[in-house]
Amino acid sequence: MADRLDRPKVAGFRAPRLDPDLVGKGAEAFARFMGTGQFLMWMTLFVIVWVTINAVGLWGLRWDPFPFILLNLFFSVQASYAAPLILLAQNRQDDRDRVLAEQDRRRGERNLADTEYLAREMASLRMLLSEVATRDYVRSELRTLLEELDDRRDRQDPSRPDR
Repeated sequence: MADRLDRPKVAGFRAPRLDPDLVGKGAEAFARFMGTGQFLMWMTLFVIVWVTINAVGLWGLRWDPFPFILLNLFFSVQASYAAPLILLAQNRQDDRDRVLAEQDRRRGERNLADTEYLAREMASLRMLLSEVATRDYVRSELRTLLEELDDRRDRQDPSRPDR
């Protein structure tokens, strides 16, 4: 909405709005970088250059003499920002882990339900198969029946020649 010229602007402080996801992603990137050897190398190089310039006085520079109070202040500020950023990154990771654990639990429940369904189906198939006559069973029954028929014929017609 465009500002209206017939009304004065509302005076007051407006805090900038930051996207929480953007801040979280930045915190994760920062925490990830602080845990690398590259960070340690750059920080060590920075301290060596700082101490060398201020202890020896290269190029006539000595803005932070021996106790290096400014360097300590720099490290304190860095630590005061690093700790909350690392905690924010850990909280975001915990949230992701919680969501993944919930998804795994749901997937496990579905797999268990599917497995139980398949077990019931297999049990019903086994029950049905126990009632179904197999080919060997039918053959043996037919042989028995043929033998019984032959015995009856032999009993009814004794004059019939043997085979």
